[in-house]
This record gives sequence, structure tokens and C-alpha cells, in this order.
Amino acid sequence: MNKMVKKSEVVSLATGLTRPSRDEAEAAVRTLIRWAGDDPDREGLLGTPDRVVRSYEEFFRGYDEDPSEMLQRTFEEVEGYDEVVVLRDIRLESHCEHHMVPIIGKVHVGYLPDKRVVGISKLARVVDAFAFRLQIQEKLTAQIANTLQEVLQPRGVAVVIEAAHQCMTTRGVHKSDVAMVTSRMLGAFRDNGETRREFLTMIGRTSV
Repeated sequence: MNKMVKKSEVVSLATGLTRPSRDEAEAAVRTLIRWAGDDPDREGLLGTPDRVVRSYEEFFRGYDEDPSEMLQRTFEEVEGYDEVVVLRDIRLESHCEHHMVPIIGKVHVGYLPDKRVVGISKLARVVDAFAFRLQIQEKLTAQIANTLQEVLQPRGVAVVIEAAHQCMTTRGVHKSDVAMVTSRMLGAFRDNGETRREFLTMIGRTSV
């Protein structure tokens, strides 16, 4: 039986989980500052808990967005256009779910329409809706591709992500200039080598 949610409680759209209050979130930041070895009451840090919580609202706003809803408005008046549609070099800003540090890179999205297309800004918004959550790149790649396939029902979807993970570049092994590449090919992009090569050529790659 589901718990009753109080009016004052904020629930995540993506997970259905009830969020702590803002005061509780700020208290958690103060605890982390003390754990790091500093004084949250000194002048330079007095406003930090509030700023961190406001930053988190921006970094993780994807938990309050529905990617499927973003794709509901489509267009059928395309004069018979049935070739690949590609939006490349979409800036990616996400956070690693293991260390909560940034993942920065770019996303390339392609699909092969079947009678209807969607506004290209919606493709970028779907990327952001999933990216502005705690993520691993493999899951993010699959979520974007699967959602486009399920909602638009095109003849195929292709997603490639190239990104640097600060959990690897600023901590741990400290390896800079390393990019992780992931891909998900569905429908025609998986089954037809020529269609897949066309997409890869359009995003400036020969393989993934």
C-alpha cells in the first residue's frame, strides 16, 4: 500500500521518492563542510549550503522532467522525407552516480523517421532530462535511445556519447584527455550497415 504524501512534501517525478526539506539538505551540506575540516560558520562559507542546494536543483532538475512527454508533439507534413535526421554535438553535462562529480561531453542523436518527425530542440531536451540526473554513461545512452524508439516509433534510432569523467580525470587514476565512447543502435541502424555508416559519417566518426 502506497504511503500518503503530505502536501508539503516534494516528490521526484522520475523516482516517486519523497525529498528531504531544503533545511535538511542545507544541514547535510554543513555536515560535509565540517567533515572536510572547515567551519561552515566562517564568513566565506556562511552562504555555501544555500548555494550548493540551489546548484543541485539545477544539476539534477531531470528528476522533475518527463522525457516521453517532450516527444508527444510531432509533425507529419514532411513532404515524404524519409532520410536520416541527425542532431550532433549536443553538449552533455551530467554527474557520475558513483562519485557525484561531473561528466562532460557531447551526444549525437539520429533517427530514421516513419511518417512523422519531432522538433530538433526536443531531442536536446530529452538528452538533458536524462543527463541532469545521477548517471553512468552506458545507462544514459540506452535511456535516450530507448525513449526515442518507444515514443516516436521510427524505423531506427542511433545514439553516440563521447564524454570525459572527472571521477577519472580529477581523482583516482588522474588520467586527463581520456574520453569514454558509448553507443546504442536500434532498428535500421543496428540491422543495416549502410544506414549505420551514414550516421557515423554525419557525426564525423568511422566507428564506435
